Amino acid sequence: MHPMLLYIAAGITGLWGIAHLLATQGVVKGFSRLSDDNSHIIRMEWIVEGVALLSIASFVTVAALIEPATVLASAVYTVSIATLLVLAVVSLFTGFRVGFTAFKLCPVIFAGAAALIAWGAWF
Repeated sequence: MHPMLLYIAAGITGLWGIAHLLATQGVVKGFSRLSDDNSHIIRMEWIVEGVALLSIASFVTVAALIEPATVLASAVYTVSIATLLVLAVVSLFTGFRVGFTAFKLCPVIFAGAAALIAWGAWF
């Protein structure tokens, strides 16, 4: 058990979630000629991903702070890892194909954070 790795993974995940929230308006404005519905959908999706990342970071942090080696904490780590890996795969097949560099970082950040959680929790 290496709680510091759990905190680092949570920090990376949380910061990337904040980055999503802060970038939302700029991303929406970066599209030309969107319908109001499409603008709202893009805004919603960016906010949802940011909140999801902040939630994962919060769950991992709380589990590591309270009782890092319990069965419940292990379940939190497992679900967090699975969620981050799903986001990494989705990002790999969608955002990774976009020319903007920050989108290419998503799968690396998500998979890296998942690996840090696994390493911190079980190795």
